[in-house]
Amino acid sequence: MDKNTVIGFVLIAAVLIGFSWWSKPSEEQIKAQQEQAEKLAAEQKKAKEARKLEEEKQAQAIEEAKKDTTAIFHSALSGTAQDIVLENDSLQLTISSKGGTVTKAFIKNHKNNYALIKGSKPSTSDMGVTLFDETEQSLGMEIDGKEGNIRTEELFFTPSEVTKQSVTLTANDGQGGKLVFNYRLGDTYMLHFTMTAEGMDKLFSTKTNTMRIDWKDKCRQQERGFSFENRYASLTYKEKNGSTDNISEAKDKIDEDIEEALDWVAFKNQFFSAMMIAKTDFAAHSKLTSRLQQKESGYLKEYHAVLDTSFDPTGKTPTELEFYYGPNDFQLLKDVEKESTFGKDLEMERLVYLGWPLFRVINRWFTLYVFDWLTGLHLNMGIVLIIITLLLKFITYPLVKKSYMNSAKMRVLKPKLDEATKQYDKPEDQMQKQQAMMQMYSQYGVSPMGGCLPMLIQMPIWIAMFNFVPNAIQLRGESFLWINDLSTYDPVFEWNNNVWLIGDHLSLTCILFCVSNLLYSWMTMRQQHDQMVGNQAQQMKMFQWMMFLMPVMFFFIFNDYSAGLNFYYFISLFFSAAIMWTLRKTTNDEKLLAILEANYKANKANPKKTGGLAARLEAMQKQQQEMQRRREELEKRKRR
Repeated sequence: MDKNTVIGFVLIAAVLIGFSWWSKPSEEQIKAQQEQAEKLAAEQKKAKEARKLEEEKQAQAIEEAKKDTTAIFHSALSGTAQDIVLENDSLQLTISSKGGTVTKAFIKNHKNNYALIKGSKPSTSDMGVTLFDETEQSLGMEIDGKEGNIRTEELFFTPSEVTKQSVTLTANDGQGGKLVFNYRLGDTYMLHFTMTAEGMDKLFSTKTNTMRIDWKDKCRQQERGFSFENRYASLTYKEKNGSTDNISEAKDKIDEDIEEALDWVAFKNQFFSAMMIAKTDFAAHSKLTSRLQQKESGYLKEYHAVLDTSFDPTGKTPTELEFYYGPNDFQLLKDVEKESTFGKDLEMERLVYLGWPLFRVINRWFTLYVFDWLTGLHLNMGIVLIIITLLLKFITYPLVKKSYMNSAKMRVLKPKLDEATKQYDKPEDQMQKQQAMMQMYSQYGVSPMGGCLPMLIQMPIWIAMFNFVPNAIQLRGESFLWINDLSTYDPVFEWNNNVWLIGDHLSLTCILFCVSNLLYSWMTMRQQHDQMVGNQAQQMKMFQWMMFLMPVMFFFIFNDYSAGLNFYYFISLFFSAAIMWTLRKTTNDEKLLAILEANYKANKANPKKTGGLAARLEAMQKQQQEMQRRREELEKRKRR
């Protein structure tokens, strides 16, 4: 580190310290801040009391609704709850006769990670994931009647026509009318539901044509890394004839008003979801709520959806819903959607987020197909990531080589450029210096911007994989080398208390990624240094330090991320460094310089042939220089 760099850092530190002292609040400001804090605390206390009062009102309303229901369904308000189990090779659902809804969803053939999660509920099996049970999810339907509201969660239903994959549940109103629920479990993860009112049309107003659904769920933590899994847990929905969206994963959202009608709503965690689909849509202005949960509580978020859908009091047209309880697997979701009987383009695969449009295209039409093909060969998932990396390097190699060769041309031209521009060392001569350099680049047929191409090529792929790998359920529970689970972090050290910026562990793949990033940055900086003219290297010192600080910043960001993603970045940078090293060793500088000299002679003999980016940049600089000269002349005339 030279004297100028040290002075630069000292000045930056002095500015920061001076600004901190200057911006230090006065005693009056501190007092005002205290008063503001006290005011805010009082407002929060008032809001808490108001919220408690509102909860009491809601509880009272529920009790009153129960009385209303008692007046209509008095014969169905008592009984003994029975559990009916529907099951296939993929899914086991428990339906309670009390309320007539699913109270437990057990997804088969997936590893249970409860032993690795603090605060989670024990399980009797290591194979199979409990998405929710009766203490965590509730689903109620409310219909406005003439004499009172009907709330299905208070009713006892009588099961009939019970098979392994279907059941009929009936609640009688005591006056010849009844509500009939029909459930049919498909061959995979889709549950079909119909609700019909029989002989009850006199109980409803002629204007009644909708019912309200109140759906709540405490989203279980299913994976080891709470923070990482929480990033991918969200209340997601699809607008009718529109796109898929979600409410914020990072903060509480209470009663978010969705203005559009919806096809479906999903309570999603990283790898599994519960989805409700409406045949005749969920009406506009649905209310959606997502509340963050505390770490080590065993839960990620608390979801709540209040939805309106169609209801026919005459019983001629049943209310139809479909439920999906299963993994967030892109191809599986596309296949399961075919089981839907609603004839809608549900785009259920959108539960698996593949990134913004450009990155989604890369993942949708390349990464997914290659990943599924390699997975079909029953290869280890770590090997799959390595092969995908090699394929991407193979595809981008011609452009990377072309970019490297352009940088190599600038390197071998450096002595000539130093000689040609040595008279432009003064600060006021920098424009002339740049113009001279651009002219020489143009004459020798070199593009000064070509060295940026490797980064431009890699960034979309890196970002695409950043979106793909954390959502790839195929990596869940898969081990490779020292990594026990590629879908979560791989701790080389763990401790009980959280350390600021680091957490409670050190991830080995994150360390390897950051070290390889340092190596690659060093090689890149060295390559750029070899082609810098005059004092450019000195001017770029601060930028180079920033490049070396980036891997350190990445460590604090990616320490919580999945081992699969960090491993991909590590091997990607490793192969990038290997390619750069190989190209450097196999490039003959003397032959390359001879080619450039031939280009120079050809362009000198035929000036019209000179072109490319360097020529355009040179022309732009000349134009700017001419404009600057005219402005100076104009200023001189004004002064006269």
